[in-house]
Amino acid sequence: MGEAILGGLLRAERVVAGDVVVTARRREGAERLQKKHGVTAVTDNLAACEGADTVLVALKPQRMGAVLDDDRMRDALADKLLISVAAGIRVPTLQGWLPRTAIIRAMPNTPCLIGEGMTVLAAADGVTTEQRDFARGVFEAVGRCVELEDKHMDAVTSLNGSGPAFAYVMLEALADGGVMMGLPRAVALEIAAQVLQGSARMVLGTGFHPAALKDQVTTPAGSTIAGLLTMEDGRIRSVLARTIQEATRVASGLGRED
Repeated sequence: MGEAILGGLLRAERVVAGDVVVTARRREGAERLQKKHGVTAVTDNLAACEGADTVLVALKPQRMGAVLDDDRMRDALADKLLISVAAGIRVPTLQGWLPRTAIIRAMPNTPCLIGEGMTVLAAADGVTTEQRDFARGVFEAVGRCVELEDKHMDAVTSLNGSGPAFAYVMLEALADGGVMMGLPRAVALEIAAQVLQGSARMVLGTGFHPAALKDQVTTPAGSTIAGLLTMEDGRIRSVLARTIQEATRVASGLGRED
């Protein structure tokens, strides 16, 4: 996720490679990042944070405490902005580790890599307007960005963070249907991908409810209504909604020591 954000920022020219320091656990990983993106890459988290104005932390939830809950790190990050993209690590937890740091929690998704990401931000009390605007600028450079309260972030993790995986399954299934009816797989996949992309852009571009746009396509006694009824027979609405519900349940437990 961190590399996806970095790649998107560099492509959008939101940051200059020479102003960015990234860290990796292993030297070979750091060398790969430096060669690929032209940034400075090191294996020392503390040194990187000491020299930074703003820090974006893209670690697995289970590793966050070990890196941030440290007196030297608290000093290194004092009076700076920290943006965390770790699922399940709530703003109060981050504030407990870093009481002198401005905290913004972010949940982006992997389409940030191609400038089509979606990010939701949750800012702690005390974060300045300037810091909020900076964080929004980072993520608006790689897609859309909205702000919510921290209490919504588990649901955001499931819908936004995990959502692309669910969309890929639906895309693959639609393409499989085309293949079953005789279309070449490459063509079926291209059609299905463009259908989903175009449909999503219609919702965002027109502001119409998906049901209204669906009705525009559904003519009496046509093929669309026949397909829609088959989808309803399979309880697809319930399955997809329950998918988000279950993913949210799991997301709420991420980062907990137990």
